[in-house]
Amino acid sequence: MKIAVAKGDGIGPEIMSAVLKIFDANKVPLEYEMVDMGKWVFDKGFSNGMTPEAQQTIERLGVLFKGPMETPKGKGVKSVNVTARKTWNTYANKRVFQTLHGVDTVFSKAGIPIDITVVRENIEDTYGGIEHMLTHDVALSRRFITRPGSLQVIRYAFEMARQKNARRITCSHKANIMKITDGLFLDCFYEVAKEYPELKADDVIVDDLCMKLVTRPDTFDVVVLTNLQGDIVSDLCAGLVGGLGFAPSANIGDHICIFEAVHGTAPDIAGKNIANPTALLLSGFAMLRHLGLTENAAIIENALLYTLEQGVHTGDFGDKSKASLNTTQFADAIIANFGKTPQLNAKELIPNKPGTPTPLKLERNTMLESKEIENEKIIGVDMFIESNEQPDIIAKKCQRHGGVKFNLINISNRGTQVWPTGSVYTNLVNQYNVRFESIDNYPLNQQDVIGLYVSLSGDFKIASLELLNMWGDKKSYSSAAGQ
Repeated sequence: MKIAVAKGDGIGPEIMSAVLKIFDANKVPLEYEMVDMGKWVFDKGFSNGMTPEAQQTIERLGVLFKGPMETPKGKGVKSVNVTARKTWNTYANKRVFQTLHGVDTVFSKAGIPIDITVVRENIEDTYGGIEHMLTHDVALSRRFITRPGSLQVIRYAFEMARQKNARRITCSHKANIMKITDGLFLDCFYEVAKEYPELKADDVIVDDLCMKLVTRPDTFDVVVLTNLQGDIVSDLCAGLVGGLGFAPSANIGDHICIFEAVHGTAPDIAGKNIANPTALLLSGFAMLRHLGLTENAAIIENALLYTLEQGVHTGDFGDKSKASLNTTQFADAIIANFGKTPQLNAKELIPNKPGTPTPLKLERNTMLESKEIENEKIIGVDMFIESNEQPDIIAKKCQRHGGVKFNLINISNRGTQVWPTGSVYTNLVNQYNVRFESIDNYPLNQQDVIGLYVSLSGDFKIASLELLNMWGDKKSYSSAAGQ
């Protein structure tokens, strides 16, 4: 079985060499095809951080094992890590955070065991990186949450929770504020929950989740979140078990999967052979189990856990009164402990059932689309205009352009209504949202909206617009604060 391997930047080559040395010592039946990705590939002019040959190899083999990678700063390029996840639609980012005996934390000292699996949506949300300057003072980031994308990652989370006999699966969100985007994600969660009646499914607002994670982390089991919130919460969970040096990451897609260390490249210690390879090794266990190499994974993981229980450590953790090992020595210590069983959390030796990671060869992009069950109609438009005038002056100008089809409903600034009611204590910026709705909710077409755009552009620069849609009798757009 062959997989693609990218060593990464900074400490990446050192920790990857250590992990592959451990795999080879355990006779893991894998072959490695090295691919070129990372900062030095950016520096050679490849804007996505990988060579075309690397992309072809990964798409042919279906599995990428990668070290940490750096994205050059100030060059306008996207993160190679995010690009890789999005390019190959690895829609579920799975991170398992467990108490490791020998890695002291406030919770391990208090005898509170932690075993939390965070499943983070990996493709959408603000990580689309779709941003614009609407005026010289106002920046816009578009946040996309889709029904098919949400269903993909949530169904994966439920299926994984079922397989691990989870006691609880929790959706964390901010649907109390982002009622449409996070509201859609939450709706999808409870829609899928109906298919898994044996699992306890609940939800919690994300800020409340963060508080509860640092007070009673042992009450959580599987947590599924949108992309940005999942990114933040997964790093918080890493802090609960000792830091990113003990945080594995698996990026799961239908055709291609990526297993990686999520910590940084640590350029300050690169080349010194003192980096901790544990996070990459833990990610490697997830990869081995994904490939059906369950026995190899268990033997090596038991050796790692036993090694940690003996107080063996690299310089970044452990008992400082006991000499630390360098990267190579730490790997050798794990190898020497093959066949030994840790006192806590020993892994069952399940015989290998290796499959093939090779993906189906696709001829076209997959279109994700759910069935539209209610009729759609346009009933208005939000015009985002640039102006430094007062709201009442803007309203008088806008009312001249409504004609026989549009009513000016309200004007907001940074999401707060400033007309027809508002407060002079509301600070303004030079970009307003001017909302027009059709008279008596009469269905409009795009030509009506274009006509309004042309007329309104005589008085204002229109930076952007959004249609106001309805499906059936449900308005599918948010209200301004104070409206």
